[in-house]
Amino acid sequence: MVTPRVGMVGGGQLARMTYQAAIPFGVTLRVLAERADDGAALVGGDVEIGSHTDLEALRRFASGCDVVTFDHELAPPELLTQLEAEGHVLRPSPAAMRFAQDKLWQRDRFGALGLPVPAHARVATVEEVEAFAHSNGGWPTVMKAARGGYDGRGVWVVRSPEEAAAVLAEGARGGLTLFAEAMVDLEREVAVLIARRPGGQSVVYPVVETVQENGMCRELVAPAPIDPVVAAHARNIAERISDAIDVTGIMAVELFVARGGVVLVNEIATRPHNSGHHTIEGCVTSQFENHLRGVLDWPLGSTAAMAPAVVTVNVVGGPSGGDPRAHLPAALAIPRVHVHLYGKGPRPGRKLGHVTALGADAGEVRERAERAAAILVGEPA
Repeated sequence: MVTPRVGMVGGGQLARMTYQAAIPFGVTLRVLAERADDGAALVGGDVEIGSHTDLEALRRFASGCDVVTFDHELAPPELLTQLEAEGHVLRPSPAAMRFAQDKLWQRDRFGALGLPVPAHARVATVEEVEAFAHSNGGWPTVMKAARGGYDGRGVWVVRSPEEAAAVLAEGARGGLTLFAEAMVDLEREVAVLIARRPGGQSVVYPVVETVQENGMCRELVAPAPIDPVVAAHARNIAERISDAIDVTGIMAVELFVARGGVVLVNEIATRPHNSGHHTIEGCVTSQFENHLRGVLDWPLGSTAAMAPAVVTVNVVGGPSGGDPRAHLPAALAIPRVHVHLYGKGPRPGRKLGHVTALGADAGEVRERAERAAAILVGEPA
């Protein structure tokens, strides 16, 4: 049997961790990275330097792969459609990717399918934002960029027509399509990961709570401390989405749990995702391994948890901009923690790695993971 060649567009930490999953299988993982010092480019043996916005670079890269997948959703949809038309195998498909690339498209299509989404509307003028706010609970309201936002970027909470006007002006300067969305009376945020093969076989991971800070996920708690009925509803929504868009590989569905247990779709990612980093040590099969299995159309692995409680804490650069590698021995002195560093240059607010801890008691597990993450960024333990 010839070793399959999987190509991953994007050279960040997701590609870096996918390398680790590919090694035991003998799978050749090729990476299209923008820079030689991208996280995956630093560790990979088959790296091509090129831009995901360059059709010729994508075409050359795809010609050396049996299947192409992604560690981000930033490649222009029209380029992916062109590659598919030329006979390259893309998993997920450009049609499935569009749901992750365009939040307004996603909202409209999911609403039409009867999936629960927040009230929303495309807006281009202050008057349209005012009218939306008036019809959906008043100020504040949320404004979002349809494309390109992540980790809190492209999301604004506006409290007046004047603030809405400022966001519209910023959007116009950046050529952004904007939409307004009703504020959710939020109880917590959760995520569901699902792995799926081209024929439709899928496996679902236990629901996790995602603890957000300034729009960025800072912690994962598995299983999510929510009512089992709410958890089952969240899983059902993820399964309905995966079938509706015919996704292949890993898909993450981020959800709002509003007061009273009402579950609403926030957004999806059609690739490995931060909300699944705990699966490396915390589940029988990691999200990265199941992503490879899914895009190669191989049998999917078990998603069972390896411990009653699993907590992952992101290592985010602190104000001093210190390098977490300088504090690694001290963090490793904490028992039963698993440290992952992404090879990134440190700067304040940048995701530099994550720490995962497992155990029987969620509170104690969380304390260990938080302590190790704090040590890595030079904070008092």
